[in-house]
Amino acid sequence: MTKRFWNLCKVSPVVVAATFFVANSALAAEVNEQVTNVAQLSEAQDSNNIGQVTSVSQFSDVQPTDWAFQALQSLVERYGCIAGYPNSTYRGNRALTRYEFAAGLNSCLDRVNELIATATADLVSKQDLATLQRLQEEFSAELATLRGRVDGLEARTAELEANQFSTTTKLVGEAIFNVSQPFGEQRADTDTNPDNNPDLDSNTTFSNRVRLNLYSSFTGKDQLQIRLNAGNIFNNNTSGNTGATGTNMTRLGYDVSTTDNSVSIDKINYAFNLTDAVRVKVDASGGELYENVNTFNPDFASSGRGALSRYGRFSPIYRQGQNGAGLTVTFNPGGPISLTGAYLAPTSGTGGIFGANNPGLNNGLLNGDNTIFGQLSFQPSKAFNIGLTYARSYFAGNAANSLFQGTGSAFANNPFGTGTRTESNNYGVEATFQLSSALAISGWGGYTTADTRTGANADADIWYWAGSLALKDFGGEGNVLGVIFGQPPKVTGGSIKDVATNVDRDDDTSYHLEGLYKFKLSDNIQVTPGVLVIFNPEHNDANDTIYVGTLRTTFSF
Repeated sequence: MTKRFWNLCKVSPVVVAATFFVANSALAAEVNEQVTNVAQLSEAQDSNNIGQVTSVSQFSDVQPTDWAFQALQSLVERYGCIAGYPNSTYRGNRALTRYEFAAGLNSCLDRVNELIATATADLVSKQDLATLQRLQEEFSAELATLRGRVDGLEARTAELEANQFSTTTKLVGEAIFNVSQPFGEQRADTDTNPDNNPDLDSNTTFSNRVRLNLYSSFTGKDQLQIRLNAGNIFNNNTSGNTGATGTNMTRLGYDVSTTDNSVSIDKINYAFNLTDAVRVKVDASGGELYENVNTFNPDFASSGRGALSRYGRFSPIYRQGQNGAGLTVTFNPGGPISLTGAYLAPTSGTGGIFGANNPGLNNGLLNGDNTIFGQLSFQPSKAFNIGLTYARSYFAGNAANSLFQGTGSAFANNPFGTGTRTESNNYGVEATFQLSSALAISGWGGYTTADTRTGANADADIWYWAGSLALKDFGGEGNVLGVIFGQPPKVTGGSIKDVATNVDRDDDTSYHLEGLYKFKLSDNIQVTPGVLVIFNPEHNDANDTIYVGTLRTTFSF
């Protein structure tokens, strides 16, 4: 169509101006429909920075062999109404923006006005008018199609404006349907006598979790999030924890705190740019470090579309300060290095009684349970990303809080027993290697030293590690085959002794093995079958290996 246009045109400024105006009005409408954010608008505005040229030879990217060379030469040298970019390029193969169209049209119209004002022999001729008529006849079908597309776009725009949810707020939802069942001989416990272990409660459960997120923006660069949550995937049924398997090591990554499908507002936060390099997020409720910072496990971090298990999603260091209120600040100057600092005061427990919102029990934002967090991220290339992480946490030893929020052995989570005020220093290193577009490897390792702050002085040393492998587009575009293997948090030494077993460490080692296949049915539906295997649960080789088979279906909208 483009070559046919130039062959007919034999270029006159009036013909060019008129035809460009008709054809590109529809084209501009399509371009405008795609501009959805400030960055795109800025890019479009940059395209207006063009200047007039006097010879086609000034264009470094236009050659005499180009099919439109003669047309460009005539427009430039005969009529003087073609503009180029400051770097002496014409960019003939790229799409025309509305700004560029306006600049080119204005240049041709200015030239026509000059010809009329000076009454030269170059005024519009009958030949030009005949050419314009031929163009109109030749492209009548295309022009009719463009007019129809414009009418369709106008109708769709009017419908969206009339039925949109809000001019400032988007509704994003996720629903999980989960079928799971544990397998094995006996439930795990912490002693070395397998004869007193009860039988494993091997029942199949069908459960759900639903989340509705309201995202509001008032400037285009800020975001207010309010999340509603409901579900019945209980961490004490066959999907994990002590009720069915005897250990938190079998917990799923998307269990919920309530099990009766009651709806609650579990997250409220507001994020904004303090400067171009500084991003600030204020959590009023439900703040979680793993949603505020990079966890270096992009293929498995999501609760609805990532790993099936709780431990397989990311390093336990990101569970410090979970369900907190506080502040997260990220400094990213645009290079390979970024820094994040955070302070969260957990609001765990019934009604959040142990956190920032209850000064009546001597708990508050600054003098209750809290976590101070810092992370240095280094990304020299898209294929390699590494993080160094530190968190200092304090909690009063209540049943709602623990060192790793139910990830790892019971001894590692509460080495000093419930009711003991505990301070911990947590150190972690995480990395992601994108070996190719279809293969990614992620891993983490961490060390925690915990000390008592009431009663007799005692300390505990705790280690953990894991690695994951993701094969992307395996069996189809958007599918991911994943394997995760690691050691959940384990007490390796210290001066503390477990009250029940009178030992100061986990003598044996548990291993976490998880295989899953994320199958993409559509952009909105993902089905993930998988199996979780825990060897030597609770770091106790007297316990039988426990298996958990799971089928998760995630609907997003």
